[in-house]
Amino acid sequence: MKTLLLVGAGSFLGGMLRYGFSMMFPVKLGDFPWNTFLINLIGCFAIGMVYGITSKLSTPNEYKLFLATGLLGGFTTFSAFSLESISMVRNGDIYYALMYVLGSIILGLGLTGLGLYVCR
Repeated sequence: MKTLLLVGAGSFLGGMLRYGFSMMFPVKLGDFPWNTFLINLIGCFAIGMVYGITSKLSTPNEYKLFLATGLLGGFTTFSAFSLESISMVRNGDIYYALMYVLGSIILGLGLTGLGLYVCR
């Protein structure tokens, strides 16, 4: 029950951070969803750092779950990424959709790896 509450609290905070980020930086350049793109990339780098640091410090699993599953899970969003990708395709913005999907996957994997590397 303690772990469930920690993940829930982290998710609550992550969701608030995500909303706050999108309000502070309302990036709009054409039809590309920059906010979700940047939030997800920041989250990829951060989760790599969390796992790099917590592995090095032998951190209890509850802290990893609070930070990675809760906080970063609430901060990033795959569902918004999916909806925005499908919306771009439906609107005929195939180029943006392709750049968004490929950029998110390639840069996301790269940033997660970089976060792990930097914090090991």
